[in-house]
Amino acid sequence: MSQFVYIMASRPGGAIYIGRTGNLSARVEAHRAGASVHTAKYKIRTLVWFETHDDFASSLQRERTIKRWPRAWKNALIAERNPNWQDITSHIPL
Repeated sequence: MSQFVYIMASRPGGAIYIGRTGNLSARVEAHRAGASVHTAKYKIRTLVWFETHDDFASSLQRERTIKRWPRAWKNALIAERNPNWQDITSHIPL
């Protein structure tokens, strides 16, 4: 089963949330519905980056690695594939 590491943002350069899940579509909807205190408080509703992993262990390691990065590296990771920080929910594989 595929695992996803993802980043959601409030706006370009704004507050971000980094997470990991097996069902990215459902998780994005949960964030938008206010299920997470952090994403609700900072109005983080836009999926700006994600990547797919084949197993739980690799996704967990990648999430932890990205969370330890300086903010500039996280911004660069997003901008590399999504320079305008647009919502990419429609790109989630089925």
